[in-house]
Amino acid sequence: MDLGRRIRLIRREQKRTQEEIAEACGFTKSMLSKIESGGAMPAVSTLMKIANALGVKVSDLLEEQSSNDTVMVTAGQYEDVEKWIKTNKGYSFFAFASNRHNKIMQPYMFVARQGEVNEHTFSHEGEEFIYVLSGKMQYRVGGKEYELNAGDSLYFNSLQEHTVIPISEEVRYLAVFTEHQSKQSDDKDS
Repeated sequence: MDLGRRIRLIRREQKRTQEEIAEACGFTKSMLSKIESGGAMPAVSTLMKIANALGVKVSDLLEEQSSNDTVMVTAGQYEDVEKWIKTNKGYSFFAFASNRHNKIMQPYMFVARQGEVNEHTFSHEGEEFIYVLSGKMQYRVGGKEYELNAGDSLYFNSLQEHTVIPISEEVRYLAVFTEHQSKQSDDKDS
């Protein structure tokens, strides 16, 4: 996956600078430069901020070719380690239906391992639904902590700061994020 190259291409097509996008995202030009060069793999919340700043969907950053067709993902596809993104935050994720264009929600599968996840908080536009597939984790939303086991779920406003802390050696969970309607999509509707 050449995520950084796609971000750079979209930014350059829009004739926008790294400084402009980084400022809109709330991080440094150096961080965006690392992402664009492939030196850093951003967290999903960071991808959402970059996509929003560029006026595109996260799927536009993840996949070169996108369509509005029905997307089927077989078990073999998400079991392929090459299709997973390992972030600098210590967890990995697989984006389901990343090639589906103009979607309102983005489903992901996450794997977080005890001792590998850097404790950090996320905050981004939209809403989020989490369903634990296996393992046990603590999930903090706002000021409240939840202990989640396989079969448990949460639904919350993603603007609230949130973080995951694996309790078991490994936790696998499905997360569905709503994606902010991009400015370009809003303009087309006017």
